[in-house]
Amino acid sequence: MQIRRIATALVTACVALALSAAPASAHSRSQDEPGTRSLAAVLTADGNKFDRNWNDYDIVTEAVLAVLAAKPSSAVGVLTDGKVALTAFLPTDRAFRNLVGDLTGKWYRSESKVFDALVAAVGVDTVEAVLLYHVVPGATITRKDALKADGAVLQTALAGASVTVDVKCHWFVTLVDNDPDDRNPWVRKFDINRGNLQIAHGITEVLRPANL
Repeated sequence: MQIRRIATALVTACVALALSAAPASAHSRSQDEPGTRSLAAVLTADGNKFDRNWNDYDIVTEAVLAVLAAKPSSAVGVLTDGKVALTAFLPTDRAFRNLVGDLTGKWYRSESKVFDALVAAVGVDTVEAVLLYHVVPGATITRKDALKADGAVLQTALAGASVTVDVKCHWFVTLVDNDPDDRNPWVRKFDINRGNLQIAHGITEVLRPANL
């Protein structure tokens, strides 16, 4: 079997008045504190449904929900806790279609069929491992940080597995996974959920945690 190619706050008038009355130092600290909106909240904000846009993140959203439905205590649940700092790399729907094409030899025309084929091909446990490989816990890495991180090795939420940052031409960020023969993804969209403890970057391929 050929294996995987193988991831606002509205301020009321009362709060605004209270902040304006607070000491200047306290007011400054409040503005600098990152928000606690979770990435799960961001991913499901569009109604949590498949569509025809292959450049968004419906399949990874459904993958997270499927893992948590099957395994409620999964470490993937950290994506629902906006008080925990992390950085996630989110494969686009097209990235998952590429993955499923490699797994099955078939190219599906709908996101729902791609998702169903993915789960059928690898199972929930492997989907969970792949999702965890796309999460860097404990660090809110913005685009500015990433551009300064050429060569940095990022430890992921999948035990013992890491990815390496490769910055080209001072602006083009790619991620090197644990499969040297695989095409490495590049970051196509930065700073999803910027200003919060949990931040994400959209990537063009699914990261693979092993040499497959």
